[in-house]
Amino acid sequence: MELVAFLGNDKDNWGQLSGLVNKAGWDKIIFVKNKEAENFPAENIETINVDGSKPLLDLKKDIVDKLKGRISEFEVALSIASGTGKEHMALISALLSVPVGIRLVVYTKNGVEFIN
Repeated sequence: MELVAFLGNDKDNWGQLSGLVNKAGWDKIIFVKNKEAENFPAENIETINVDGSKPLLDLKKDIVDKLKGRISEFEVALSIASGTGKEHMALISALLSVPVGIRLVVYTKNGVEFIN
């Protein structure tokens, strides 16, 4: 399964993403990254830079355009632990428009867990 995650400016939530990246054997990892966010310290991650200050519908269109052709499965694991509500809405809407199914994923003390 492929992992798609949003990487925002909120570095205090990056531990969640680090756990997901390092504790599961993903086929591919794609981070949709706010252009203002620092680089995430990990290898083998495809990064899509977006401008989180854009209006929601423009942000969604930008994400759709940049995601098309990068996802090869019918369903992806999605982490929205980092980022803002607007960024999350744009990413979820973009994924559904690609179209691809989503399974919300979180890293807990029990490991990687799907929550839907």
